[in-house]
Amino acid sequence: MSWSNRVTTAQKPVLATMAVANVVRASAVRLVVGSTVVPMIAALTFAVLTFAALPASAQVQANAQAQQERATRPPARPGRTLPSTGRYVSENGERFVFDRSGARPLFRFESRNETWVLRASPAPRGDIIYRNDAGDQILRVTPDGGMTLYTVRAPNGTPASMAGPAPGLAPPAVTPAQLFRFSIQQSDRMSEAVGHLVYVTLDLERPGHEAAVAETVSVICEAVLRLARSSTTRSHAAGIRRINVVEGTRPGATYANGVLTVVTNPADGAEGRPSSARIIRTIARP
Repeated sequence: MSWSNRVTTAQKPVLATMAVANVVRASAVRLVVGSTVVPMIAALTFAVLTFAALPASAQVQANAQAQQERATRPPARPGRTLPSTGRYVSENGERFVFDRSGARPLFRFESRNETWVLRASPAPRGDIIYRNDAGDQILRVTPDGGMTLYTVRAPNGTPASMAGPAPGLAPPAVTPAQLFRFSIQQSDRMSEAVGHLVYVTLDLERPGHEAAVAETVSVICEAVLRLARSSTTRSHAAGIRRINVVEGTRPGATYANGVLTVVTNPADGAEGRPSSARIIRTIARP
């Protein structure tokens, strides 16, 4: 199940669906908007009273951002065939979505939850290399549109071709109540993986970017779960006690004394947060 589906299913009132045994896990999530701390008991009331008009305004903002991205998208180089937005499959069976509808291309494996923002750089023979924010090479595209996918299973690359159309990778609309409930779910998953309670604090400067924040929480959870699954990094995962998500102008991540702080700029969407690969390297850094 993708992170967006998990968020969408988190629509029932938190208190109405929460058993007594879940109260401790729910209290591990703290939501701060501006200078207002939103406790678990008041989460839904706060959401209804403060953010009732957000879905419509968020849609207007998303439309304006999409128009701006289309206006600032760099033109294609003459004689170059760029891959279209769609669903692709490599020769070894890896399926992924490549989305060129925005200012920067987006990428997501069908088997994973995370969307990567790719950065293009020139390569010999007129090729273009696309990398994620951790510097990992993901795709290589030739001037005639030929595509090569690079993965852990295929570090030398494997050819990929378009398999059909696909919707864009923009996140769905998310309400404050859904964000709160989703964060509880992700805290629960991380706590189970590392063997102790992981506290999550969402420190947001203003409402209106719940979808981007939910995606950031999903990416953090993906990083922690990957660390916990690996025998070489499991000890690093076990040291995580608290996760703070804060707003800032530049995305990044720091880790010290069991506290992971992730800086996100929700207004920039997927580009405004670090990837799970970057978070993993931050936590597991010697």
